[in-house]
Amino acid sequence: MEPHLSFRGRRALVTGAGKGIGRAVAVALSRAGARVTALSRTAADLESLTRECPGIETLCLDLADWEAVEAAVGAAGPFELLVNNAAVAELQSFLEVTRSALQRSLDVNFGAVLHVSQIVARQMIAQGVAGAIVNVSSQASKRALRDHAVYCSTKSALDMLSKVMAMELGPHKIRVNTVNPTVVMTDMGRINWSDPQKSAAMINRIPLGKFAEVDDVVNSILFLLSDKSAMTTGSSLMVDGGFLVS
Repeated sequence: MEPHLSFRGRRALVTGAGKGIGRAVAVALSRAGARVTALSRTAADLESLTRECPGIETLCLDLADWEAVEAAVGAAGPFELLVNNAAVAELQSFLEVTRSALQRSLDVNFGAVLHVSQIVARQMIAQGVAGAIVNVSSQASKRALRDHAVYCSTKSALDMLSKVMAMELGPHKIRVNTVNPTVVMTDMGRINWSDPQKSAAMINRIPLGKFAEVDDVVNSILFLLSDKSAMTTGSSLMVDGGFLVS
């Protein structure tokens, strides 16, 4: 993707940057002039990312380890831009939800966003700079999906957390928004939704008749990080092809 917005001289942190949307956001920001730190728990993914885009700095961390995150992110900053993309999807029917799946989902999909955002927002405030935070949510925060009891719930909680963050951080000139995609054609998305019978049921509920491409989400994130959205905070940008209107 060719960058249409300039982030020259700005420092950005992207979590879940080893694969998929997070990786594409990190590369796009770097190519648009930002100094990017990419965070992932998978060292091999970070190594391949730096081969693809040598200017990117990396942090290999498990976001569930609060002490390690506090030390590493604190030392790597300060940042002006933050994309909380890291997430897990533990798909189980409601009656089969396990405590471990619930805890892992809460730790990553909700707790890690809160914690990383606290660290970065405190840095922004201490530096006296305006900042922008984008939390990657999902259409699943707005609509019940079978076998997604925990995922839907954590993404719904993330949407409300983002609104509270926007309210409390706004006086410090820090904007907070979410993007809420439908199924996205990452490598994993293509594998999981390659079966026409499985995908047809979802696509038939999307007025535009297709799933999102990675660039659809990346472009929305870049817009919300940029000064082009200077009066937008506390909002959820649906990247769902109209799924929620059907």
